[in-house]
Amino acid sequence: MSTALKRRELKFSTLEDAVREAEALRAGGYRRAGKWDLAQACGHLADWITFPMDGFPTPPAVMRPLCFVVRNTIGPMAARRVIARGEMPAGAPTMKETVPPPNGDESAAVERLRRAVDRFESYAGPLQPSHLFGPLNRDEWMRVQLIHCAHHLGYLIPEASA
Repeated sequence: MSTALKRRELKFSTLEDAVREAEALRAGGYRRAGKWDLAQACGHLADWITFPMDGFPTPPAVMRPLCFVVRNTIGPMAARRVIARGEMPAGAPTMKETVPPPNGDESAAVERLRRAVDRFESYAGPLQPSHLFGPLNRDEWMRVQLIHCAHHLGYLIPEASA
């Protein structure tokens, strides 16, 4: 009999729902079905929520040509697929700079996520294009953010459920 935990299939209607989920995980405890803890997941999500507003970090020089090709060929199709399916593929690589070290301050990370969500929801300025997906409108960015939050928080299983 396997004791490995499986990722939850979460769906959020609002980013506030994602913040409430993170707060519940912090308050009630959780077990990990993946590699990251709550502070890492919340820090990563906060970064990616702010990037469309503030701009994305410059990829390493060796990755720039690949990002350009993806963004201008299959990236827009991949974005439409993620949005249509409502999920992100497991195991996709991310920028290591957006993964905080383990065992961080969970309360601070959840609060950072809350601030990023509040800012994104009230932001009325232009949104920056994704390095991979290319330009997205506000609704598309919101959908991607909701899916991204559900993806990462789904790897954290509430203690009562584990």
